[in-house]
Amino acid sequence: MEKMLGVMLDNSRNAVMKPDTIKRFADIIKKMAYNTIMLYIEDTYEIDGHPYFGCFRGRYSKDELKEIDRYCSSIGIELVPCIQTLAHVNSMFKWKNEYADIYDCDDILLVDEAKTYELIEAMVSSVAECFSTRKIHIGMDEAIHVGLGKYKKLHGEKDRFEIIRGHLEKVCEIVKKYDFEPMIWSDMFCKLAFDIDDQFAEADTSKIHEKAKLPENVSLVYWDYYSTDYERYARNIKTNKLFDRKVYFSGGVWTWRGISPDNTYSIETTKVAIRACNDCGVDGIFFTLWGDDGAECSKFSVLPALMYAAELVRGNTDSELIKSKFKDITGYDFDSFMLFDKLIHIGGKHPSTADPSKYLLYNDLFLGTRDYLCSETDSEHYKALSQEILKFAGKDEYGYLFEFYGKLADALSIKCDLGKKIREAYQKKNLEALKELTSACTDLNKKLNELFICFRSNWHYENKPHGFEVQDLRYGGLMQRIKSCGERLCSYLNGDIAEIPELEEPMPESQNGEDWFWRDIVTPNILSH
Repeated sequence: MEKMLGVMLDNSRNAVMKPDTIKRFADIIKKMAYNTIMLYIEDTYEIDGHPYFGCFRGRYSKDELKEIDRYCSSIGIELVPCIQTLAHVNSMFKWKNEYADIYDCDDILLVDEAKTYELIEAMVSSVAECFSTRKIHIGMDEAIHVGLGKYKKLHGEKDRFEIIRGHLEKVCEIVKKYDFEPMIWSDMFCKLAFDIDDQFAEADTSKIHEKAKLPENVSLVYWDYYSTDYERYARNIKTNKLFDRKVYFSGGVWTWRGISPDNTYSIETTKVAIRACNDCGVDGIFFTLWGDDGAECSKFSVLPALMYAAELVRGNTDSELIKSKFKDITGYDFDSFMLFDKLIHIGGKHPSTADPSKYLLYNDLFLGTRDYLCSETDSEHYKALSQEILKFAGKDEYGYLFEFYGKLADALSIKCDLGKKIREAYQKKNLEALKELTSACTDLNKKLNELFICFRSNWHYENKPHGFEVQDLRYGGLMQRIKSCGERLCSYLNGDIAEIPELEEPMPESQNGEDWFWRDIVTPNILSH
């Protein structure tokens, strides 16, 4: 049987791809020789008897899932459901009256509660009806505080490995009834079995013998998206194999750092990871396209990294040949898509682990907690990049991506250092400069409105409408805030107010640029409590 070579599509962090979009995606990756799509759906699928499960989240109906499955099967793509049966169900818990009795803590289900397993069986039954595959991914990752919330109050202090192992046994019994072969993320089991805080750390592997074996029918998935260290990958593959079960590897193609993709870093990590997988042996490989913090980045923007990964798996390391194949498949030059990466990789003081195109966009004009990262060359970089990207806007199948990223670079050419310029002019009492910068606020909002309209069009082309309300709030808030700052500058220039207190306060140059979540970028103040 052909080994799995797959792509995991995150449909749980606001952007739920339309069935037709998944079909288009399946078509393109099939040409790249992928054979699997892992459909990640935390609560975005229909369950009989659970009207609140995925409510207003764009959940897939059973008919939609069956339609996607039929199409994927028809072109030789195996569609695998990826659900969560322990943690990562925080959206579900917003319906407190419905699910409070199966809530442990954080985003974790209450283990050893009968109603929990009734829900899990309903989950499994639903996907069993809709998917033709007999593979299922049941999650179980990042349940950091499992057993430490309501569970602890009900049952007292217990060995946490035994809690999660016992839960896994119950879930595996459920999926066995539906003839599924389950796979799980291995991070929690490695952490608890080896008593380590970091699943990527070197462990005392002798400790594995102190722990009970995992269910016979389960496979492990070792995920790692962050390293270019061969030894780390090789060591952790071998560690996962100590559980004496099938081991899959999951790498990351970076769609979740922010607005812009990072094909470059994805390729760097993938080169090393696949070499370790080949040397140590795994039962299959797939690459995750997560959508953390609002799913602002299109899954199609990382086609270069997916192309490169597929070729590396087949042993092709010839960059020029890979680029030639990419052109044959997509109709675009590989390097034209790689222009998107230049929104992130802009040099200077910007951290390599964050997305400047996101934090410079949302960085507040008066509070400016990311101003210290901005250099004199950033504005010119984005201005030139915009012109470079927009050459491909509106052309052929992916022209809409180039239009959006070109407009983003154009807006950033003004926005990136506007707050810094305002602060400097204000502190120098340069009223003429402040007057010009006030006009720049108006010009910027015009560009941001164009950017928003483009983003909205792209979202509705690829995804269901649910979740875009978050982007409405973000872009609307951004433009209103810029308008508000401009109006206060006018009031200061007109003598209606004597000072702007935020600009009087000295700006600390703290190392906070690596926080990539919107809530951490926009304000030091409290958004929710």
